[in-house]
Amino acid sequence: MSTGLRFTDKTVLVTGAGSGIGRAVALAFAAEGARVAVAGRTAASLDETVAQIEQAGGTAAAFTADVSVEDEMRGLVAATVARFGSLDVAVNNAGVLRGRGPVGELAAADWQAMLDINLTGVFLALQAEIAQMRTQENGGAIVNIASNFGAHKRVPGAAGYLTTKAAVSALTRAAALDHIQDGVRINAVSPGASATTMSLRAGETEAERAVRMKGDSPLGRVAATAEIAAAVLYLASDDAAAAVGTDLVIDGGASA
Repeated sequence: MSTGLRFTDKTVLVTGAGSGIGRAVALAFAAEGARVAVAGRTAASLDETVAQIEQAGGTAAAFTADVSVEDEMRGLVAATVARFGSLDVAVNNAGVLRGRGPVGELAAADWQAMLDINLTGVFLALQAEIAQMRTQENGGAIVNIASNFGAHKRVPGAAGYLTTKAAVSALTRAAALDHIQDGVRINAVSPGASATTMSLRAGETEAERAVRMKGDSPLGRVAATAEIAAAVLYLASDDAAAAVGTDLVIDGGASA
């Protein structure tokens, strides 16, 4: 008998799941019946995500992995399948923002770190996920987390982040076209400012951010992480079966 939950008996892998949007996405999938593999570089924060899922009656397991290392991504997918039996959905969320400032002053190390994690990390994750999903009778769905900064909007002082996230949007579309015939459906969500530490300016409190956002965003506030998660779950679900290569912007109108 149907439970009415969209992801019952599905296995979902979420990278960068130890906090912020990644944790919210993992919790949302678990609440809709999925077995969730939460991945990241810090075991303690992943364990907290698993604990929250289990306290709510869900099923999850934590796996430490660095998205910028090819062998670790392939190992992560293999470990997920060994634990839960399949890989039905993957959400590539891991990302960093480093080295605010103009291009002429951006440290090469910060530029490289963003390339390695934000872009190459998504590429390596896609390769490992696609390799598994194309062997499965029902294929799979992948959602990459890009940003409204990059393909949709530019601001001064964030060139490395903008460049890598714009590239994630382009990579998503290219991969979607390459692999839809393999039964792998690939899309992206591009959040704007959300209720995470990344949207806080240096030294800014959440209350100060709330005041700033009344002027900075047409919506007048940051998005809740649950609102970003809802967009991810939609694109991963059968409700979005015709969505291929979509980049869904959730930014309160900031880039409209």
